[in-house]
Amino acid sequence: MARGSDRHLVRRLTQLYVGLLLYGASAALMVRAGLGLDPWDVFHQGISEHTGLSIGTVSIIVGAMVLLLWWPIRERPGLGTVSNVFLVGLSMDATLWLLPQADALAYRIPLLLGGVVLNGAATGLYISARFGPGPRDGLMTGLHRVTGRSIRLVRTGIEVVVLLTGILLGGSAGVGTVLYALAIGPLAQFFLRFFELPGSAAAGETSRVVAQGGGAEGRTTLRQ
Repeated sequence: MARGSDRHLVRRLTQLYVGLLLYGASAALMVRAGLGLDPWDVFHQGISEHTGLSIGTVSIIVGAMVLLLWWPIRERPGLGTVSNVFLVGLSMDATLWLLPQADALAYRIPLLLGGVVLNGAATGLYISARFGPGPRDGLMTGLHRVTGRSIRLVRTGIEVVVLLTGILLGGSAGVGTVLYALAIGPLAQFFLRFFELPGSAAAGETSRVVAQGGGAEGRTTLRQ
């Protein structure tokens, strides 16, 4: 029995860390595509343009600052939350360092499509591990709880503000931003079911939250 529990824990940890690393890599693919980023990365890129810091470093700093906002809304971080703050940004910078810059549209379009699909797979891996939401998603679910507003409305409000601020700062929004917004929910829901852990009673609730607009970065109300 203990051996089975150990294997289950190893699988959860593997899914958590592989998911986080792939999430950062998927964001880097979208950056290299240069056709538009998800709202938070538009914001991160805008800050990066003004500070000279790498976009991955900005992601880490913003994640840590958002985590501070959990205190007044009484959200509790998990292992996945803290790991998210650091690993996604580090993976993003490492992938950008490895990937060459390219101008050809024939190269950039597959990068964009691959980034969006990989992001969905990474989301499914990470959420299914059930080690707590990412800092931005904990803010979303916490505000949902304290305000009584729907997850969809809270998420939309946060991401519209973040996106507009990022654009004003010079972040890259475009067709990739629209594609991401349309595709990430269905992709994340598909991969959540694909990577569902055996005996997980939470999978149905997680899929429901994703369907309501909690697709990326581990958007779930679950705690572990």
